[in-house]
Amino acid sequence: MAEANLARHLLPTPLRILDLAGGDGADAIRLAARGHHVTIVDHSPDMLTAARARAHGAALTTRITCVESDIHALPPSEHDAVLCHNVLPYVDDPGATLAAALTHLRPGGVLSVMAVNRHSAPLVAAIRDLDPEAALAALDNPRARTELFDRHITLHTAEEITDTLADLGCPPPSHYGIRTTNDYITDNAKKSDPTFFAALERLELALADRHPYKHTARLFHLVTTKPHR
Repeated sequence: MAEANLARHLLPTPLRILDLAGGDGADAIRLAARGHHVTIVDHSPDMLTAARARAHGAALTTRITCVESDIHALPPSEHDAVLCHNVLPYVDDPGATLAAALTHLRPGGVLSVMAVNRHSAPLVAAIRDLDPEAALAALDNPRARTELFDRHITLHTAEEITDTLADLGCPPPSHYGIRTTNDYITDNAKKSDPTFFAALERLELALADRHPYKHTARLFHLVTTKPHR
């Protein structure tokens, strides 16, 4: 879904892309396969080892560079696009993180921001977990626990991050929803059926930028540009 959304904003010619906290390269590999040159930055050597292995397996090692670093410690650079995907839930100051991301973009370059959507938390609790009490509590709770890294994260909304981007001088972003229906379908085994999954993917692509579905998607995806100044 992220790849499809970004394809609306990235030129088809080879671009220099920086993937902040890019982990095992899930986004980077797909973009490199399109001909772009992607630098993955992550503080975890294990994640970068996995990213290198994925790049090798896809014969994309010449288009993937891995850098072990805290994303806030990188010296300024100029890329055509910067990915800040699933970073904001883990930082204390999203504005400072997005400001840092902009220091790695050329003027007019594309900034892609993805994060867990706070509006989705009550729906996940009520529909998937069948826990209306937890859903009620989630309505006004910006904190949640992630099973992936077994820690608390901060949930944001697209509206909040849009305001933060505006404060940084960015134009209004394009807003997409990711996993608009997928995370509310409780039959995970059904998703292993290729025919069902293909139909689900078509539905997700159709709903990605439609109101009101993007507002309740599990993830929000905002794409904007660095101002010329």
